[in-house]
Parts: sequence; structure tokens; C-alpha cells
Amino acid sequence: MLPFDSYPLYAYAVVFVLAFGILSFPLLFFVTAPYGRHFRSGWGPTVPAKLGWLVMEAPSPIGFAIVYFMSDRAFEAVPLALFGLWQLHYVDRSFVFPLRMRGRGKRKPLLTVALAVLFNGVNGPMNAYALTEVAPHLSAAWVRDPRFGVGLLLFFAGWAINHHSDAILRNLRRPGETGYKIPYGGLFRWVSCPNYLGEIVEWTGYAIASWTAAAWAFAFFTAANLLPRAVAHHRWYRAKFPGYPRERRALLPGLL
Repeated sequence: MLPFDSYPLYAYAVVFVLAFGILSFPLLFFVTAPYGRHFRSGWGPTVPAKLGWLVMEAPSPIGFAIVYFMSDRAFEAVPLALFGLWQLHYVDRSFVFPLRMRGRGKRKPLLTVALAVLFNGVNGPMNAYALTEVAPHLSAAWVRDPRFGVGLLLFFAGWAINHHSDAILRNLRRPGETGYKIPYGGLFRWVSCPNYLGEIVEWTGYAIASWTAAAWAFAFFTAANLLPRAVAHHRWYRAKFPGYPRERRALLPGLL
């Protein structure tokens, strides 16, 4: 990682993502973001949930790709592999996941969409710039560094946990069906939100594999954002379902 004073816009972006996480973490324990099962009125105009999800996530893969392919390093092996990991997650999250969402008529506050657009519009390009302009260590020799291998293993493990857990949640509802049920299978045996656990593992792995300040800032934000939401989900499950499995924790098996 090179000195920030050589890359001021990059430094501001990293600080922005870190600050977003630092502010979000305590706030989200007291104010649960009003979307999904926690949707409620009083948060201003709303948009259809599927449309809102696409609009708020799309700036990340698009912005990442634009900035990435502006660089002369775009077709070097290691940055290109890390580009592929980012797009593997975000193309699915932005353009496939919304089409698979079940539950007709769901809405999302426009405010949450706008905040996510702002965050993703900074985070995606910032991480692309980090790979191509601020990370000379990401040369061909990096593939022999243990951090690259360990990071890849963690990324794909987290990705698999995230996708498997999302599939379980999605299949709880038949097409056109609404309402919520207790999920079973996979890591739901131990925690209420294995999809969030998978995403935290995924982006921690990405941060280790790339070893950039941008990736670590994003991994920190991911945990700061998803841990309070997992606690809120866990509390909601226990309040809604009297027979909810008592051995489950919110996010970390046996701990939290």
C-alpha cells in the first residue's frame, strides 16, 4: 500500500467508507434499516423492492468496471482475477438476485436506495482504482504469496455460504407466496443469518487476497453493517416464532 498523500481522492474514498462503517455500526443497533422484513412507514417515498435493489447495487459492478478498464494494468493476471471475484459477487447481487426475489408488492424506502447508491458509487470505483493504481504488489509474483491463496479460499467459502443460505431463504416461499417462515438447513442449524456471515467471510477473504486499504475498509464496513442487522433479524425471529430454535445465535455459532 502506497502513501495516501500520493492519491488524495483515493484516500478520501477510503476514509468515507471507514466513516460510513463507524457511524453505521452503533446506529444500526438502535435504528433497524427499514427494508425487507423490517419495512415500516414513516421513511418517506418508497419504490418497488426489486427495482430499488437493482438501482442501489448496480453502481458497484458498473463503476468498478469503468475505472478498472481505464487502467493499463487491466489485463494483468492478478488484478484481473480480483476483478473477476468482484464481478462474480456483484453481477449476481445487482442483476440476478432481484429477479429471484419472491413476495409481490414489496416496497423499499427511497432513502435507503439513495444511501446505497452513494456508498456503492464510491466503493466500487475505489476498489478498482486500488487494484490497478495503488497496489504494485499485485504482480504475477503475488500468486505465490500465502495471502493470495488464503484470501481466495475464504472468498469462495464465504460466497458458497452466502449463496446456499440465500437459496434456502428464497425457497421458503412458493412463487406468489408472501410471509415468513423459519429457515432450516445448512448453517441455519447454528445461526439466524448465515447469508450475512458468508458475506463477511467473503469480503474478508477479498481483503486478504488483494491486501489494499480499500478492500480492508470495505470488509470493515460489511461487518459493521451486517452484524447489527443479524442481531435485529435474530430478535425478530424469536419474537415472531415462539418455537424458534433456542440454540441458534444471530451470526456466530455458539457466540453471538
